[in-house]
Order: sequence, then C-alpha cells, then structure tokens
Amino acid sequence: MTTKTPLGVALVAALVLILPLTPAAGRAANVEAVDLTPQFQSAGLKVDGLRAVEVGGIVVLRGRADTAARAADAGTFAQSLGYQRVANLIQVIEPPDDAAIERVAERQLAIRRSLDGCQFRIDSQHGVVRLAGKVQYELQRDVAVGVVRQIDGVRAVVDDLKR
Repeated sequence: MTTKTPLGVALVAALVLILPLTPAAGRAANVEAVDLTPQFQSAGLKVDGLRAVEVGGIVVLRGRADTAARAADAGTFAQSLGYQRVANLIQVIEPPDDAAIERVAERQLAIRRSLDGCQFRIDSQHGVVRLAGKVQYELQRDVAVGVVRQIDGVRAVVDDLKR
C-alpha cells in the first residue's frame, strides 16, 4: 500500500500542473489576426508596402517609409483608432542621392579602358539610372550596364544605349 501511495500522489500532482496549462495553450492557438491594412491605406499614409495587422490587441505595422516622421504617423494613426499597444516595425529607408549616383557613374564609366570611344548620358531618378549614349560594340553595352548596376543606391538601370 505504501508503494502505491507515492505513485498516486505523483499522478495527482502531474494532473494539477498540466490541467491549468491546457486552457491557456488552447487560448493562444485561438488568437486570430485581423487585417487593418485597408483602414491604414485609406488614411493616406505615405508608407510603401504598408501592412497593418492586429493580433491579440497589438497592432503590428510593417512597410518602408522615407522619413522617421512618416513611420511615426502610422503609429499615431493606430493609437487614434484606440489601440494602446503598437509594434511599429516600419523601416526608414533613406532616398538615394541621385546627384551622387550620377557623379559616381560618370567617374566609373570614364576610368574603364574597355569603354574608350563611348559617349554616355546619365540620369538618375529615385535610384533608377537611365543610361543613354553611343557604344561601338555590343560588349561595351553590357560592361557599361554592369558597372552602373554595381553603384551603391542604384535600384535599376534602364539601357538606352545605341550602337
């Protein structure tokens, strides 16, 4: 009888510890996400790729903004909707310096011996570089586009080169 009593006590103790955890685990599994993105988009917030989701009373914000103030505006809007807990994960991305990109591109193209005899016109708008002008050989076009693509801040290269 004494050998069965410790086993019975151990089982009761295990049940007492496990049962209170089961409802909490069940509640955690039932938490649903509510997509608030349309409300935030209709507010006219200037955030690229904005996603707003409410999970368990917390609003999670994601996207990309060009200034910290615009990222903060999204958090302020969430609080104006009555949400006290806001996880503002919006990334602040500095806009590319188009003038600097143009200068570096001109310099990099000028120092390439393989591009001697070519004429280039370079224009950058928000990191998208338009490369125009004349090349003598098709291979020079590939070299020029490849050189410009490697420059920091360049998001895309539009090839407008003629032969």
